[in-house]
Amino acid sequence: MSRRLDEIDRRIIHALQQDARNISAPMVAEEMDVSPGTIRNRINQLEDAGIIKGYHADIDYERCESRLTNLFVCNTSASERENLARKALTVPGVVNVRELRTGRGNLQIKAVGEEMSDLTRIAHQLSKLGLEIEDEDLIQEEYFTPYEPFGPDGASKQGAMTDMVSLSGGAEVVDVTVSPEAPIVDTTLRDANEQSLLDEEVLIIAIERGDEMITPKGDTEIRAGDLISVFARDGVPESTLDAFGETNEPITPS
Repeated sequence: MSRRLDEIDRRIIHALQQDARNISAPMVAEEMDVSPGTIRNRINQLEDAGIIKGYHADIDYERCESRLTNLFVCNTSASERENLARKALTVPGVVNVRELRTGRGNLQIKAVGEEMSDLTRIAHQLSKLGLEIEDEDLIQEEYFTPYEPFGPDGASKQGAMTDMVSLSGGAEVVDVTVSPEAPIVDTTLRDANEQSLLDEEVLIIAIERGDEMITPKGDTEIRAGDLISVFARDGVPESTLDAFGETNEPITPS
């Protein structure tokens, strides 16, 4: 069950996304003009509600004795998706599993190995679980930024890039929130392509709208606030980010 967030909740989440290790309740309280106790109580409530699910270290595995980080894009049936996602986490070397609601590639599995033979072993074990590996690639870098609508400038008219995964060979997967005044708002994907709002090499792989996960089709209409997952083999061009209202300001690598 979802919970309605107020401005204090949103600002807490934004601050924790920005720097959970060094942020403190008094620091957030000062910005919000409330007491530190209020902030601590709200954090507890957000944790109890399952909105804040945990606090995790962001590890650069390449700096850990040059380990390799790989992304496996897997297919499974909707009925088996959650079960296999949990089983995948038991495979030694798997550090993260992302479960998508619909479409192909509905399980994205991040794994780490000391060498290529480790990644081959992980691939075999995932296959034995019953997962179909559709694609895989080495992750070159990952970038994160707080969800801007929850920040102090949340009313900004510009879109917000919320996540980016850079794969070897120049491919990228970018998650971007559509701003209210973006050129692509209220436009179908078919029309967006015809109007050259989207580059020919760009593939929209998922659209998250509230609690709904939408499989993109030609007649799918983009709306303000949609969270769009964009894939491009040669990197997502700035013109595509402009279509969603992205600021194009650089984001700091994690």
